[in-house]
Amino acid sequence: MDEIKLPISGAIVAVHAEAEERARTIQTADDAEQFRIHFLARKGGVGALFDEMHNVPPEHKPLVGKQLNELRAGVTALYEDAKARIAAGEVKEEPQIDLSLPGKFHAIGSTHPITQTIDDMKRIFASMGFAVADGPEIEDDYHNFEALNFAPDHPARDMQDTFFVDKDILLRTHTSPVQIRVMQNQKPPIRAIMPGRVYRNEAVSARSYCLFHQVEGLYVDKNVTFSELKGTLVAFAKEFYGSSLKYKFRPSFFPFTEPSLEMDITCFLCKGKGCRMCKDSGWLEVLGAGMVHPNVLKNCDIDPEIYTGFAFGTGIERIAILRHGIPDIRMLFENDLRFLKQF
Repeated sequence: MDEIKLPISGAIVAVHAEAEERARTIQTADDAEQFRIHFLARKGGVGALFDEMHNVPPEHKPLVGKQLNELRAGVTALYEDAKARIAAGEVKEEPQIDLSLPGKFHAIGSTHPITQTIDDMKRIFASMGFAVADGPEIEDDYHNFEALNFAPDHPARDMQDTFFVDKDILLRTHTSPVQIRVMQNQKPPIRAIMPGRVYRNEAVSARSYCLFHQVEGLYVDKNVTFSELKGTLVAFAKEFYGSSLKYKFRPSFFPFTEPSLEMDITCFLCKGKGCRMCKDSGWLEVLGAGMVHPNVLKNCDIDPEIYTGFAFGTGIERIAILRHGIPDIRMLFENDLRFLKQF
């Protein structure tokens, strides 16, 4: 073909190259049909070249005719191959788009119920003038126990309750160490809450888990009284649970407070009638509190003869369970979307 150097010979080569390039882009039956019309129809690219045969010198017509037949066969083979691939599913047809249909809904994640509870508690205590403090989850024995007036033989130091990293390093069992760090670095008046994760080596059940969250509060100043503590707790509970809340205080013991108390509220699940969650008592403990022990103040270089204070602490999971009527604490940690989507 190159030897005879006819214009039609160059056109044959160009059409064949174009057909090969376009065949590689065929994805649908419509693409294949457009390919056929463009190249193989009567007025297509191959047919137009056959119409040019009358301009070819008689002595070259046999050779050019052979080349045109080969071109038509080759382009037809490309077309048939594309149809076969589409039929076999090797090339998927593009879906038809109906522009009149409404757009698809994309689900947006929501805040975890534990985070919701912490945020609401922060908001309530912020309205009372409490700041937010934070501290490390890997603690030393001094901040987690000794500075908080825990005796060397206190049961909480036992391996059954605490995850120890080594002899003096552990995963904090409460957020009370943050209170110590705040008092060591800030002079009274101090008013702050300390939310965060804590860890205890406990059996996992519907009521307890080895990992949970706490919010503790601390107020230290001159002339802080026990009645201020009770008033703060009642104000928080009524704001959080509702003004019709029923509550009661019970005397208790904590190494870092004296005197100490626990606060109970009516069980939200059974409305005080008794159930598995409240152990058939109708009441649920929601927090522990008390006046900061003088020894704790001394450990932080705060004079207990001048300053007094109160502290309180509550488990976030317990509050979230009460608030939403969740029957099992483990549901908060399983990350089951069927459960989480309810919040």
